[in-house]
Amino acid sequence: MANKSKLTPAEWEVMQAAWDLQGEVTVRDVLEHLYPDGGKAYTTVQTVMNILEKKKLLKRKKIGLVNFYRPTRSRDQITRGEMTRLVDGVFEGSIPAVASTLMSLDDFDLDDLEQIRALLKQREDELKGGD
Repeated sequence: MANKSKLTPAEWEVMQAAWDLQGEVTVRDVLEHLYPDGGKAYTTVQTVMNILEKKKLLKRKKIGLVNFYRPTRSRDQITRGEMTRLVDGVFEGSIPAVASTLMSLDDFDLDDLEQIRALLKQREDELKGGD
């Protein structure tokens, strides 16, 4: 069940970097990608990456003295899992409640509404068998 765990903000950051960088990455790669001005210590990033390995979200391969990591799941797979937990846990499984909450946010605007309409139309077509 470890890979079903909720991700912390630091874990999300590291996973985002691993997806952005693509392929196998080192702690140094992630550190330089996320904190080019030295915002975090090497050991902090290394600890987060080791936690993600324990959660089975990163796979580690050691070559010489260097550990190389790669994501075991796509960004979409993880995002869907997190959304499912959010919808189930916070909104009692109600997708309309999620939509209502999103639309009530202060920065929701007409552009957002148009994009959502297009997404809804696309999904409706998929559910009906598509054209």
